[in-house]
Amino acid sequence: MSTIDDFVFKGIPTRVLFGTGTLSRARDEVEKLGGRAALVLSTAHQSAEADRLVSDLGELAAGRFSEAAMHTPTDVTAKALEIAKSTGADCVVSIGGGSTIGLGKAISIRTGMPHLAIPTTYAGSEMTDILGETENGNKTTRRDPAIRPDTVIYDVSLTLSLPEKLTVSSALNAAAHAVEALYAPDGNPVISQMAAAGLAALHRGLPRIIADSADHEGRRETLYGAWLCATVLGQAAMGLHHKLCHVLGGSFNLPHSETHAILLPHTAGFNAMAAKTALKPASDIFGDPLGGGLWDFAKAAGAPLALADFGFSAADIPRAAEIAGTDRYDNPRAFDTDDIARILTAALHGDRPETF
Repeated sequence: MSTIDDFVFKGIPTRVLFGTGTLSRARDEVEKLGGRAALVLSTAHQSAEADRLVSDLGELAAGRFSEAAMHTPTDVTAKALEIAKSTGADCVVSIGGGSTIGLGKAISIRTGMPHLAIPTTYAGSEMTDILGETENGNKTTRRDPAIRPDTVIYDVSLTLSLPEKLTVSSALNAAAHAVEALYAPDGNPVISQMAAAGLAALHRGLPRIIADSADHEGRRETLYGAWLCATVLGQAAMGLHHKLCHVLGGSFNLPHSETHAILLPHTAGFNAMAAKTALKPASDIFGDPLGGGLWDFAKAAGAPLALADFGFSAADIPRAAEIAGTDRYDNPRAFDTDDIARILTAALHGDRPETF
């Protein structure tokens, strides 16, 4: 008798180029998308990278917009749309982390323009059909196949200069995608195998980078793991972990990858007993109990551990719990505002998760 349940696999429609030096193929990829006037997007911090890309694209570049911001504020999107209109852009090229790729998604879904994403972190937005936007202090999330970028270029070389702190936090952000995909109600054996492989690659690669930031093979392993983790996020429903991260980001302006890194041991620990079989691949890699194992791995990597370090306080917990308790996500363990408050209290000061 088969032990594999019936399942639906939605496929992975995004064209992906993975390797070293693949950024040099950006011009060809714009042309493949039918682009003749690309608007290049970045944050202010990565404007130099955007300028170089504009130069590489030559006459295919319509201009650049370097004001992408965390949590994709709708007023920034409106400003970028005006630039796209005034320059006659017919496609968008985003280079950077989740902030920039989120802006590219927001423009693409509003205009129908094709989107080429070039990630420089491990956060994974580039492989998902998810768009989270912030307006008036509230972050809302939606899913639509049209949100997913058409093409993604992964270039290991672009990660070599990624600061150590962001390397660690964005890698743990990637790990969070895989952990939630393992117990997602719409998961399947293919997604679970990809999630486990992604976690294993991160577990191998990240310590090598910490030991030597120029370790190319460590960077390659970590980027490959991040791609796998992002891909499974694009195929599976999100649970309590992502819900809390969106609340803390949208309503309290906490940084995206750092929030994921801090909360992951606590949310995984909360769900561990309710999803013990589903999470066994993660426990085999990080240790059992999973929450403590993830916390130990994060601490050894020098990851942020406490929400208090980013301005979150005990006084914020009741409001955060109330917001997070409104729109429910599928989650393997039922939760209420008291449960959320306990998770956030443990994460506030960076305590090692206890089983509860």
